[in-house]
Amino acid sequence: MSKHHQDFRPAAANLENPLYYLENMETVVAWVANHHSDLLSAPENARLSEFLDLPRPARALLARMVMRSGELFRTDKLKYPELGSSEADALNNLIRDDWLDCAPLLTLDDLFRLFTLAELRPAFAPALVQAGFSKNLAKAQMRDVLKGTYADARTVIDWLGDSGSPVVRVSSMALFDRVRLMFFGNLRQSWSDFVLVELGHQRYEQVQFTSEARAFSERSQVDTYLAMHHCRECLDVGMPAAEVWAQVPQPSDNPWLSSRRDRLLLELGRQAERQGEREVALEALASSGHREARLKQLRLLERMKRFDEAWAIASDWQHAELSDAEAQGLARILKRLAAKVKQPAPLAPQPPPLDEFTLTLPQTGRSVERAVRDHLSSPEAPVFYMENTLINSLFGLLCWNTIFKPIPGAFFHPFHSGPADLLRKDFVSRRQAAFDQCFAALHDGGYRQQILNTYAAKQGITNPFVTWPALNEELLTLALDCIPALDLHILFERLLLNIREHRSGFPDLVRFYPENPHTRPRYEMIEVKGPGDRLQDHQVRWLHFFASKGIAASVCYLRWQTGEATP
Repeated sequence: MSKHHQDFRPAAANLENPLYYLENMETVVAWVANHHSDLLSAPENARLSEFLDLPRPARALLARMVMRSGELFRTDKLKYPELGSSEADALNNLIRDDWLDCAPLLTLDDLFRLFTLAELRPAFAPALVQAGFSKNLAKAQMRDVLKGTYADARTVIDWLGDSGSPVVRVSSMALFDRVRLMFFGNLRQSWSDFVLVELGHQRYEQVQFTSEARAFSERSQVDTYLAMHHCRECLDVGMPAAEVWAQVPQPSDNPWLSSRRDRLLLELGRQAERQGEREVALEALASSGHREARLKQLRLLERMKRFDEAWAIASDWQHAELSDAEAQGLARILKRLAAKVKQPAPLAPQPPPLDEFTLTLPQTGRSVERAVRDHLSSPEAPVFYMENTLINSLFGLLCWNTIFKPIPGAFFHPFHSGPADLLRKDFVSRRQAAFDQCFAALHDGGYRQQILNTYAAKQGITNPFVTWPALNEELLTLALDCIPALDLHILFERLLLNIREHRSGFPDLVRFYPENPHTRPRYEMIEVKGPGDRLQDHQVRWLHFFASKGIAASVCYLRWQTGEATP
């Protein structure tokens, strides 16, 4: 990749410009042309150059159409005064250069989506009366009645004669979808979701983009993604899962694509089971590496009364490294299966008891967490309302460079608040050596200055773990003084075991004891529960984890004093 390619970075669209959406579109096209031209065919690269060479009004109108839903548009509905010239002139330019098909074939569903009942009724009234129906049927009823008669696609003129407003179809939507995929890294985000319109509100880490760090290294990988996206669309519209299964691409040696395929197979398994295709569901779930697929596979085997098969899989799986939720689900399945296969049930580990206490305080109008914080806090033992922010932020600051390491499938454009694969199963394994270096700093003492240096250097830059408003240098210094490096290692290690589950559920409050000797705990975490509130499963799991590791944590049940009025 050339230096020019590496240095090219899109600029934020000026929202005061009525054509800001065109700036956004041009930004995406230029980015893909700079970073992914080798993944486009020669005609596709030429077509993108032709797009950028279109007269500005035509370019803006095409951008509007591409950013909207669907490919078909009534020309009389295209009203964009900011173009600077008539819509008709822009349309003529786009039709002349084959960006638009001016006589597309429309199905009956297309026609009914584009035209109103008043516009359709004159054309179909004779056919309705001849078939024995009222010409005044509602639109949906009319369409259902006509479906059997009008199965072929036709032009607007063939459908409605000269009374029908002209309709055009965007001819290059597949190319723009391919460009959108290579920019966003997914097809879930639409053009209207383009993050550039919000760039003024956030600062992003400057990740270096190299050819080696791209998610797609070959055009065939883009094709594979598009094929999987088509499969997902088929599932979403209710196509039989068995038919979709036959269309699923073969496994890829691209880890990022493999992760996408695992998620597709998880959804395919769900759909197949709902459709009664249990064997297809089992095959899809067994082929998926998604962390949820194994439990679903075991539960389905249970429902199919294939207990021995389920027992063999579950017994083998219990020796793997599991998140708390996986371990909990597996333990329940093993307990049920043991009775079916006449095997002793595995002994479930008994969680340590939780430390609990109750406070009764007068109501002040504050939240329960702030009421307890203010009651417990003292100059010698300050209490902070941190919830999930402190430990996550310390982790994010220590491991900043690893989180933003440019590896394939992690970053697609300069506006990511975090890596795209953050919640995927192989997030850690693909960065294991870099994480090992971060954890080594916890043991050699370098972690403290590393966290403080990152806090100073990266102030305000978005990071999926760091909550800047909750932090200040005084709090960080106090936390680093009081939380032992070994505890940070234990907490960070669990966080990485399942980021989706484990970055929430931390207790509400943190109390520091900076004057305690190092032989005694110098901090504790406190979960606060008000009247009628109870612990959630993920909170219980964290509390049990703390207890098992000797980390001071407790639950405070707050009760309001009776007879006290809220001011």
